[in-house]
Amino acid sequence: MKKVKITVKRMTRYDDLMQQYENPIEHACGMWEGRTFTCNGWAKPEGMCDSAWETLSPFVMTLAHGGENFYDGWMKDPRSAMISCNDGFRPVSFYVEALDEEAET
Repeated sequence: MKKVKITVKRMTRYDDLMQQYENPIEHACGMWEGRTFTCNGWAKPEGMCDSAWETLSPFVMTLAHGGENFYDGWMKDPRSAMISCNDGFRPVSFYVEALDEEAET
């Protein structure tokens, strides 16, 4: 099984939607652009948002087990994916890539 690196590439906010639909939240997300996580296999890394992990984990598991080429050539690097979390108010885009290192078992 391979290690997988996750990098926060972009964070956006839809203030108009938040004002219209969301109850106020003091701290919704602990991510920042440039933050990285390394998954040992497909286990959720410490500090990763549970909701984001639910979206990312199928791609992480596939890459950790040697899978690649999602959606028939979608990514320039077939051993990667660009995935956004499912927060409709402040989505975070993550770059997920397989590393050449083997995960610790």
